[in-house]
Amino acid sequence: MNTQIWDPARYRRDAGFVAALGAPLLTLLAPGADERILDLGCGDGTLTQQLVASGATVVAVDASAEQIAAARALGLDAQVVDGHALPFQREFDAVFSNAALHWMLKPTAVVAGIARALKLGGRFVAEMGGYGNVASVVTAFEHELARAGIDATKHNPWYFPTPAAYSALLEAAGFEVLAIDLFQRPTPLPGDVVDWLQLMAQTFTAAVPKADQPELIARVRHRLEPTALRQDGVWELDYVRLRVHARLIADVA
Repeated sequence: MNTQIWDPARYRRDAGFVAALGAPLLTLLAPGADERILDLGCGDGTLTQQLVASGATVVAVDASAEQIAAARALGLDAQVVDGHALPFQREFDAVFSNAALHWMLKPTAVVAGIARALKLGGRFVAEMGGYGNVASVVTAFEHELARAGIDATKHNPWYFPTPAAYSALLEAAGFEVLAIDLFQRPTPLPGDVVDWLQLMAQTFTAAVPKADQPELIARVRHRLEPTALRQDGVWELDYVRLRVHARLIADVA
């Protein structure tokens, strides 16, 4: 079960870099002023604002009511929607998504919903965690939870696909994959890795009783320290991203 809860203020403080690093996607998308665009997994609306500034009509969706409230506070058209069950039918010229798809653990349903939402010829531009993303964190939780007799794979909140696997999903849903790239992006954190773990790895930590969670996080921090704590005192995690550019060419729904 995904127990992730998003606090928009905390997200901006401890993970504001996510939107900043997603800015190049806007160039790839090249939104037009006459277009209707779906921002899937919009978070607090930081990138949605930039889409709106292009002149496009943007509908922003996210599963987090807290994040949607923050996006609406910016004056955005934002809706609480489960990405596994998108309700849209042939409405959008483009679907855009940054750092959200890897939180959706039924990717076939997600991709089918994206295909339904697009007009034929519409494009899909996205970036997500790819195969190997934060492998150090996953491995650390696997080791530490195993000490308590817990199978960490049942608590992993993330889906990090290979380019081949994700391309196959897209093609089966009627997409032509124009480009798909897996690349390393070592990412410095604005504070201690504990802040990141408490924000991003709630499903892992919820595998143990609340009273035991601080010790679990401390053990994971200790395991990460040799490789993730730089000599200058900055924590840096092994981010790997999957960037996708596709076009819907067939209606297979």
